[in-house]
Amino acid sequence: MIAEKGSISINTENIFPIIKKFLYSDNEIFLRELVSNAVDATQKIKKLSAMSKFEGELGDLKIKVSVDKENKTITISDKGLGMTAEEVKKYINQIAFSGAKDFLEKYKDQNDTNQIIGQFGLGFYSAYMVASVVEIQTKSFQDEPAVKWVCDGSTSFEISEIAKADRGTDIILHIAEDSEEFLEEHRILQILEKYGKFLPVEIEFNEKIINNPNPIWVKSPSELKDEDYLAFYKELYPFSEDPLFWIHLNVDYPFNLTGVLYFPKIKKDFQLNREKIQLYSRQVFITDDVKDIVPEFMQLLHGVIDSPDIPLNVSRSYLQADGNVKKINSHITKKVGDKLAELFTNDRKGYEEKWESIGLFVKYGIISDEKFFERAKDFTLLKNVENAYFTMEEYKEKIAANQVDKDGNSVVLYATDTEKQDAYIKGAQKRSFDVIVLNDVLDSHFINTFESKQEKVTFKRVDADTFDKLIDKGLNAESVLSEDEKKKVEELFKPIAGNNVVQIEALPAEDIPVSIVMPEFMRRWQDMNKLSGQAAMFGDMPQTFNLIINGNHALISKMLKMKGQDRRENFAKQLYDLALLSQGLLSGTKLTSFIERTVEEMAA
Repeated sequence: MIAEKGSISINTENIFPIIKKFLYSDNEIFLRELVSNAVDATQKIKKLSAMSKFEGELGDLKIKVSVDKENKTITISDKGLGMTAEEVKKYINQIAFSGAKDFLEKYKDQNDTNQIIGQFGLGFYSAYMVASVVEIQTKSFQDEPAVKWVCDGSTSFEISEIAKADRGTDIILHIAEDSEEFLEEHRILQILEKYGKFLPVEIEFNEKIINNPNPIWVKSPSELKDEDYLAFYKELYPFSEDPLFWIHLNVDYPFNLTGVLYFPKIKKDFQLNREKIQLYSRQVFITDDVKDIVPEFMQLLHGVIDSPDIPLNVSRSYLQADGNVKKINSHITKKVGDKLAELFTNDRKGYEEKWESIGLFVKYGIISDEKFFERAKDFTLLKNVENAYFTMEEYKEKIAANQVDKDGNSVVLYATDTEKQDAYIKGAQKRSFDVIVLNDVLDSHFINTFESKQEKVTFKRVDADTFDKLIDKGLNAESVLSEDEKKKVEELFKPIAGNNVVQIEALPAEDIPVSIVMPEFMRRWQDMNKLSGQAAMFGDMPQTFNLIINGNHALISKMLKMKGQDRRENFAKQLYDLALLSQGLLSGTKLTSFIERTVEEMAA
């Protein structure tokens, strides 16, 4: 064959600078694209063999990547179906004529075409992001001479016949000076492991296979055991604790979707890590930014999603808006909801044991996704201070007769810190009230959401007010103080309390003498500000509260009977500081003064 020269068929002289600078977001993508093309060629020859359209021996189908640092080349070799001279002209010289698309059209009546990766026909030209000259040496599975194609990144090429014994294609990149970092073997290995870790054909580099061509998500769940799922999790996240459980996605209509999503153990002070779910398209890694395809709250999960039906931009670097994305998003939400409902129904005890981690996930979903709330409300649990678990409906039944406010709402009393709020919890229990624990970082938002969606239910922190204010039960005792005595008590505490409200209540004598409560709306506002970062932006809202004086307590009567105003004032300060101390609000010089007064009182 006589050497032939010609011009690549494009409409602009500037196509290569555009490809090099703008088409791909990262120049390391070149290796992903070229190896993906090699996988395509390999999958095609396997398909033709299976269809009896290729009668020869398939042989070793490994794809080999090699670096020649001395000659400044990178070579990607496959034993796929190769190309004839005419096919090189058709698929290489005509930019954006996709060989994969042409192949699928030709064999569209056959099955399993999802294994062909190429889509736009532009991947080959990503080579010019790092190469000054690109050379193709290829021999078709058909009885045609092998050819070599060479192009220096201009619109001119040269194609000629060569001697090549084996079927397949070698892509030889002559690396440009500004891209010599890619001649380092560790750099190439890093890229191959990132993008090709699960490619469906074995990839060899430095005489080692660097990928797992049969990850568990391409297998049927019936083939797999728990050990397989756990081993794959360790493959993805080598230093992580074992997950709680997992969901195997396997959908072929109305879209194709496979994958495995794992529920990790979630810490109470969780940080949303958006890089734990990996998105693949036909086993080619695309991105770990899956915010469009996975609802925000599900980004707490780990795992892999693979779909050929997810629309990608031309460079396959990120998702494009599309109806399929919304459908897949909804499907994943449904599957996760179904799995949680199944666990709750089939193993209530095991579900409760995992609730510390599951709960954060479920609450996040309830807060951020209205559709998920409708599914999740039946398997959302409340845990009380005695470590018993209830669904909301179960809990409403439990407290229906005993915890109701003046408007007829069920009052859910909750504690955020059982140690700090112990006195209030015990006060509630003396009145036969039940108290739940809500100490997760999301609970202030969760409470608001649940109240807005559940009729006749209100949440009150156990130290939000006196119990007779929280629950309409006629709890207050008869006051043992006269109006004149109440006035004297108020005069003693008002200067100490500053801007805080002083309330004198006729509480049971066995209740604590002085306590601090913060109205529920005020506490929620502060908690939500802290969670959203508003407190840091605008500064903390002044810490205001109500000072509750139990007028029926013996110490209040004792204080009024003391000789001398100074003695009574010191005693009032002592009681006030005790209330502050119980809420963790006493520190610095105020704490020192309290200790000194206590010592003096004990020594008197």
